[in-house]
Amino acid sequence: MKTYRIAGTDLEVSRIALGCMHLSRIWDDAPTTAEEQRNTQALVETALAQGINLFDHADIYARGKSEALFGDLLRRTPGLRDGIVLQSKCGIRFAGSPDPDSPGRYDFSRRHIVESVEGSLRRLHTDRLDLLLLHRPDPLMEPAEVAAAFDDLQRAGKVRHFGVSNHTAAQISLLRNSVRQPLVVNQVELSLLHHALIDEGIVFNQHGTSYTASAGTLDYCREHDILLQAWSPLATGRLGGDASNIEPVLRPVAEAVGELAKRHGCSAEAILVAWLLRHPAGIQPIVGTTNPQRLVASCAADGIELGREEWYVLFTAARGHRVP
Repeated sequence: MKTYRIAGTDLEVSRIALGCMHLSRIWDDAPTTAEEQRNTQALVETALAQGINLFDHADIYARGKSEALFGDLLRRTPGLRDGIVLQSKCGIRFAGSPDPDSPGRYDFSRRHIVESVEGSLRRLHTDRLDLLLLHRPDPLMEPAEVAAAFDDLQRAGKVRHFGVSNHTAAQISLLRNSVRQPLVVNQVELSLLHHALIDEGIVFNQHGTSYTASAGTLDYCREHDILLQAWSPLATGRLGGDASNIEPVLRPVAEAVGELAKRHGCSAEAILVAWLLRHPAGIQPIVGTTNPQRLVASCAADGIELGREEWYVLFTAARGHRVP
């Protein structure tokens, strides 16, 4: 698989990454199961065989169990850790923690960031994260506290590089004024069905549209060499499978995807991922499937180069009308 070099780092990462949110789908405090361990091993082995080397986690996924499953595999597989890029996220807190009346919220306090990373390291059975992302913007963020947490973690060798997730250009700029470390990644929802970050660049001055707070985020990341990672690049499977089960409003998009899949001799998943890879921003899709066959199908996108006209056929179908 072809790779990207993340600017400002020594990290060479696969163009497609594996999202590990669903290694466990049970969001409770019960122990992980033998079946989950077997499935995790099969999925990770498939990812490695496809050339994937970046594995994306978060402290909250399945209440820590997804990290724990991956950590068990690292513990059982000496040498695997040094051959992969390990990424996790922090900043989301569940309702009821630490007190029963605590609301669900975001927390970018120095203490919470540091403690979250330490918890991830324990579950992952590793001494370091290659990348730590702030999961969702905290309206009560104090940039100086984030900067102090980053310094603590980097000084202790617990985190090598830093980034954000679901952040706008303005939010990233605010953070960059305080933190010493480069912010090298922004992970956002981006797919053929969730294309606002691309679409806003052509509609900002059109009648009936508004210039949103997120406007310019894609171009800002390109300008500042921040790797854009796309979560949910397969649009939660809404464009695949039996056409009769596809929502009527999405059938024109699904048909366009299907026609290109036939032309390129690949799956619908590969076309959806290839659509993102074709963008000159150098987007890294984070494929979150737990089905090894679907992962292989998605990775076929690495060998597909969509033409301009093909890319716009899909974009136009997804928009529901022609470009202005």
